[in-house]
Amino acid sequence: MNDYWTNGYAIHETLLRPERFEALAEHFERKLAALPAGERPEHMDVPHFTDPALFEWLLDDDVLDLVESIVGPDIALFSSHFICKPAGDGKSVPWHQDAYFWRDSIEPAAHAVTIWLAIDPSTRENGCMRVIPGSHLTEGSRYQDLSDNEALFDQELVTVDESEAVDVELQRGACSIHAATLVHGSPANRSSLRRCGYTMRYMPTTVRFDHERKGREHQIYLARGVDRAGNVYADPGRAYPELITNRTPL
Repeated sequence: MNDYWTNGYAIHETLLRPERFEALAEHFERKLAALPAGERPEHMDVPHFTDPALFEWLLDDDVLDLVESIVGPDIALFSSHFICKPAGDGKSVPWHQDAYFWRDSIEPAAHAVTIWLAIDPSTRENGCMRVIPGSHLTEGSRYQDLSDNEALFDQELVTVDESEAVDVELQRGACSIHAATLVHGSPANRSSLRRCGYTMRYMPTTVRFDHERKGREHQIYLARGVDRAGNVYADPGRAYPELITNRTPL
């Protein structure tokens, strides 16, 4: 994992066993087909709140073994998100650090990590993730508001040197893992190929979740080991549709 500590991210050619990955990919296709008319596929955020079947993969031992190599043996699941950019008009993801958007929910937010699992091949052509290697070791700059309807969210880091950016191209079933402080983003998808990734977000249980303030709109789950911060954990065996109703962006 030297690449992770040096660059803020690392690539793994395989995450799940082939039959496990194919089951997840089929599960995603059913969810995508069931989206209400007009709902953007990029916005399939926290799907596990209403679909507990996803914990079959979110708590998979191979996934948690990779997370443990970064955060240690006591692991909480923080969030997940299918980010599916349709062919032709898939939204861009502005330059950002995840920790900036999570700072009011978890402390320290910088200790969280994200696994980005490629449901489809992710390439330069269809809008793969781009990263600034080593940026996880520097202080974030200020953010500016965006009015771009083609972007996934409405804020972007200022003064990112895009000449330093690296394209994180992944084959189907491969994954990257990146730090919450890594500067990253991705361009819009104007190609004829869909690009979908499943982001699975974890943190050591020493990180404190603000349950008192955020518990009506978000929950975390004990994934492995024991709690170290006095957190309150949700039950992966039940659905929480009320969280979607109450939810505001993290």
